[in-house]
Amino acid sequence: MAAHVTNTLPDHWKYVSEGGATIVFSYFGPSNPQFDGTVLRLRKTLATSVEESSFVENTTDGEQDDPMLEFQHKCMERLIPVEHLPRLEPVHIDRTWLESLAALRDAERPEDRRRRDRIDVTRTKGILATDLVGGDWVAVEIKPKWAFLPNPAHLSDATRSIKMQTCRFCMHSAMKARAGDAVPLGYCPLDLFSGDETRIRTAIYGLWAAWDESKGTVNNLKIFVRGRKITRDEASLILSSDVDAAMSTEDIREHFTAALLPLLLDTPVLLTLSKIQRTLDPLDIEGLSHLWRLRETTSPPSTHAALGTDEPRDEPHTAAPIDVSSLVLTSPEPTTSDWIDFLDTYLSETIPQLDHTYPDLDNLRYYLLAYLLSATFKDCSIIVRLERLRPETLAQAVKPEYVTVIDLDPKAMSRLRKWEKLDHEIVTSYAAVADNRKICIDSRG
Repeated sequence: MAAHVTNTLPDHWKYVSEGGATIVFSYFGPSNPQFDGTVLRLRKTLATSVEESSFVENTTDGEQDDPMLEFQHKCMERLIPVEHLPRLEPVHIDRTWLESLAALRDAERPEDRRRRDRIDVTRTKGILATDLVGGDWVAVEIKPKWAFLPNPAHLSDATRSIKMQTCRFCMHSAMKARAGDAVPLGYCPLDLFSGDETRIRTAIYGLWAAWDESKGTVNNLKIFVRGRKITRDEASLILSSDVDAAMSTEDIREHFTAALLPLLLDTPVLLTLSKIQRTLDPLDIEGLSHLWRLRETTSPPSTHAALGTDEPRDEPHTAAPIDVSSLVLTSPEPTTSDWIDFLDTYLSETIPQLDHTYPDLDNLRYYLLAYLLSATFKDCSIIVRLERLRPETLAQAVKPEYVTVIDLDPKAMSRLRKWEKLDHEIVTSYAAVADNRKICIDSRG
């Protein structure tokens, strides 16, 4: 039976962090077997919205459990070993309690988040999860992002040379930097995913530099001590309490890197994420868009057409964009059943392999769902838990399994058009960089 968070007081929960869809609070109230060592994940809604999110379906028996629970148990556990996933369970909430929590903690949220969205107080259920950042340890949250360079077969002549030299993340960072945003320009995800000790060290340095220069506001690296996100000025808190806190930030970085590096080299999680991302996105958004346009203009619908033929090809983004209202889709957004069916195909050893060089229009829905799922893994985070650092010895990982994958919500089909447009903006912006274009090495390709 689901626990009732309303049996606790809102001030027993402290703000931890948030993503695009959820906000997380950690329990620090009186000892309670139901809530000790847990965090509460709550859905958000737009700040101007008065309606419930469409992500949760209601029935005459009341609100169902957050679909994230079913999605993790029936889908994510088929892709990521369960020991690298957080424990999730449903929990009851109500509007009065949520409104009190929002009033109490809203000021602790980043200002840009407060302007954009808020806790969805219409919900009656949330998710209780393992607290991965609380306790007397250092929790390092990394958002790795894109792990690969795209397949050149489906890139246009205008984008191929650019996309095959510089990874999507580094191009996007460059664009945001020119707009004045704080970004980790020294970090390339392909270094982190490389499996190479020297390159992973470079990735950690890049993440640390951005964390240091932005005073902890860049979200690709977050560091938590005893459940609280720390800033650059509090870097000494990652040291053991019996260590001299007067150590320089540079020395702390070296000890941090020395502790984190062997764990990132040892864990299978990065290789798993890299493989999943790559195999779920064989066409790139350009190839997917082109296949979509072929499907929309081909009659009858069952007519075969393929990429990779000698037919004249539009430049990317000049025809109608991906539009989820098309009759090619059986429903506006995929259900859990749709994801299960998709994974049956993706993971099957008996179904013939799809020819991604010449993708068949009849497989468009497969490619749409694959791209959405790839986007989930491109935007997920990992949390590595370390003992607090002692310079004379390498910090030991906090067991059980010290690397956990989080933020695995499914992405909405309605975002495909936005991603298509953003891809065009990123590549166009980077194409204007005439000198010193970054060279990113995809060693897993």
